[in-house]
Amino acid sequence: MSPFLAAEDLSMFGRDPWWLVVIKAVFCFAFLMVTVLFSIVWERKVVAWMQLRIGPNRHGPWGMLQSLADGIKLMLKEDVIVKRADKVVYVLAPIVAAIPAFMAIAVIPFGPAGNEISIFGQRTTMQLTDLPIAMLYILAVASVGIYGIVLAGWSSGSTYPLLGGLRSCAQMISYEIAMGAAFASVFLYSGSMSTSAIVEAQQDRWYIVLLPVSFLIYIVTMVGETNRAPFDMPESEGDLVGGFNTEYSSIKFAMFMLAEYVNMVTVSAVSVTLFLGGWRAPYPISAFWEGANHGWWPLLWFVIKVQLLLFFFIWLRGTLPRVRYDQLMKLGWKVLIPVSVVWLMLVATVRTLRNENYDFADIVLYVAGGVIALLLLSFIADMFRERAKAASHPAEEPAFDAMAGGFPVPPLPGQELPPVPRRRSRRERELIVSGGPDTQSDGSLDGKEASDG
Repeated sequence: MSPFLAAEDLSMFGRDPWWLVVIKAVFCFAFLMVTVLFSIVWERKVVAWMQLRIGPNRHGPWGMLQSLADGIKLMLKEDVIVKRADKVVYVLAPIVAAIPAFMAIAVIPFGPAGNEISIFGQRTTMQLTDLPIAMLYILAVASVGIYGIVLAGWSSGSTYPLLGGLRSCAQMISYEIAMGAAFASVFLYSGSMSTSAIVEAQQDRWYIVLLPVSFLIYIVTMVGETNRAPFDMPESEGDLVGGFNTEYSSIKFAMFMLAEYVNMVTVSAVSVTLFLGGWRAPYPISAFWEGANHGWWPLLWFVIKVQLLLFFFIWLRGTLPRVRYDQLMKLGWKVLIPVSVVWLMLVATVRTLRNENYDFADIVLYVAGGVIALLLLSFIADMFRERAKAASHPAEEPAFDAMAGGFPVPPLPGQELPPVPRRRSRRERELIVSGGPDTQSDGSLDGKEASDG
């Protein structure tokens, strides 16, 4: 039976005793916390290496305990609540931001769905639980986390945190649409929304090979969802002081930082599960070693893949500058969403033809013909649009006003700043201050200087 029509078997979940469920939950929490502590130090080390600096090297061997020391320092700092804040929402916001970040890891498989490992004599799966709609659960939990950032900006009673919260809300909405379309392509190929079933469907070929466009779209959207550089608009300190967390201190500020790094680990784990084979060993290892995907070994492959994606996050931060906000919105609405929707339609067409038992050559021929026809129609439409624009001769746009509304505004694409007025020379300024003739209104200065000479 085709995997598109196969139903997932989740009967192995929900049979663990309560103490084993508690152990698994503690392991998931500890995995996230340890990975976050390591990622913070690793990020500072890698960025320092890129910038020819030393990085943290004081706390612990090679500075590995630096993030732990920073966390203890934040907890011991004075916890300040600003006077104009809505205290209940102000305190609740970091909790709302942090808790959903931990919840998504519950449905991520660290190993095969069968009873592969033994914990205190109890055979169990390397996954806390699974659901027939596990990926929808992840999307729902991720969307709840944004409320923490929005409420933090609103409840602070300050202008810049409010702007940071609004930016984050718009950014999340823009990029979650393309992320959902990328997920839908995986659902079409695997025939399931269960995370364990999606990994099982990648036994022969990882989805990064079958769905490369979906993988690239998700990589971009996961950077935008976690507010990481170059998409860190909500906390851009250059124009918002510190963004939505400007008015926070002590443990509440630490919870926002914790939520950001936990979200990095979560989206990396989701990417590994959907596109990189999950817990499966890479091809050269799995081909020559039968036991690579059994026992505790799958946990090692999963952790290595997650760490590689975390390194990708760090690499972006140390390489790319922050984009403008209009560029961020243009990429989300005008590039990612159209591309993801067209790609989803293409994937659905291919899956339908495969289910109808069409040959691979026929599928390629039909898809290529449709793509060529779409490109021709787009070319013709652009050609007629350019001719109509050239024939209309639109009226000249008004000159750009750099002080529109009394405030300095940056020029939009295609607009030019007015020329800067000529600066007076030192001789002219001295004459004006001393009561001499103004060179802008009196043209006799040059003649007087010539007669004096």
